[in-house]
Amino acid sequence: MSSLEARIDRLESLDAIRQLPAKYALCLDMRDIDMMVTLFEPHVCVGREQSGRKALRAYMDGTLRAPFTGTSHHIGGHIIEFDDADHAHGVVYSKNEHETPVDGGQDEWVIMQMMYVDDYVRVDGQWFFARRLPLYWYATDLNKPPVGEKKMRWPGTEAVEGNFHKLFPSYAEYWARSGDHDGPVAAPAPLEKFLETMRRGAEAPKVKVRAE
Repeated sequence: MSSLEARIDRLESLDAIRQLPAKYALCLDMRDIDMMVTLFEPHVCVGREQSGRKALRAYMDGTLRAPFTGTSHHIGGHIIEFDDADHAHGVVYSKNEHETPVDGGQDEWVIMQMMYVDDYVRVDGQWFFARRLPLYWYATDLNKPPVGEKKMRWPGTEAVEGNFHKLFPSYAEYWARSGDHDGPVAAPAPLEKFLETMRRGAEAPKVKVRAE
């Protein structure tokens, strides 16, 4: 592939990948699970023991049916970096709203802030999700601001801490010091290495996946 062809291919790939989270959000909100699973590569892992779109469809059908009456997902900033011509990874913000049934009471409207850490793969000329890792910051009733600790507050469940900041060491380091550090100013990250540079070797946290 010539340099110009490679650059055009990269631009087209960026556009195709950027549409994946938007399509995913629309499929979730419209409960079109059949279309949603087509956004994932055919042999996507589902838990530790299952794989494939049919297994993913069954999992998502059950997960979405139980806790939510309706949802609205709003996609935010999206960073995409390429590993090679057919593999990429990225981070995308998502602000979500959920109508949530409450036993013995009026439904609550739960708002959530999170990000997805994604892997993407191109199969037979089409880009798909290879993996989605959701990292949550807060979830709470619309009328109850999530101040303080343990910001994941779903009706009828115990409040827990999310993993929103744990992929990037800078957050804990910032609050661990009282002011600016005396180290050198960082150099710009190499091409396709912005996220890797920010992570500085941090492993992905273990998360209990909700239907998002």
